[in-house]
Amino acid sequence: MLTSRKHLAIRLTAVGALLFSAALMAQSPGITRTIVTKADSTVPGKEDIIAKVEIAAGATVGWHTHFGDEISYIQEGEAELLVANQPPRKVKAGEGFVIPAGVVHSAKNHGAVPIKLVGVYVVDKDKPLATPASAPATY
Repeated sequence: MLTSRKHLAIRLTAVGALLFSAALMAQSPGITRTIVTKADSTVPGKEDIIAKVEIAAGATVGWHTHFGDEISYIQEGEAELLVANQPPRKVKAGEGFVIPAGVVHSAKNHGAVPIKLVGVYVVDKDKPLATPASAPATY
């Protein structure tokens, strides 16, 4: 049987995890993710999320990973996409990219206008959409 102190410790840990997840969703200044829809996936244990993403002019998205695949389509602007073990590449309006589950990545907006994209995520249910990560040794 758990004591009240153990219950409190468990609750505080859970609250801390929720606050950390909320802070991550706010992410670094200059990035906004707005969830458009979320539904159970046909893949057991996964959920499908569609989000509008905006990266402000001059902003950098912090290094992070997802508990599933990210499939994105650039609507406006141009970004430098940084993916672990790959050379940096530019993606611009009308182009898309796929980041496999668990791959560390980031993006930079060197331009003077915001980047707008649609992000589609097929990720583990009940896990945060994104998780911070250390910069990879090579990219």
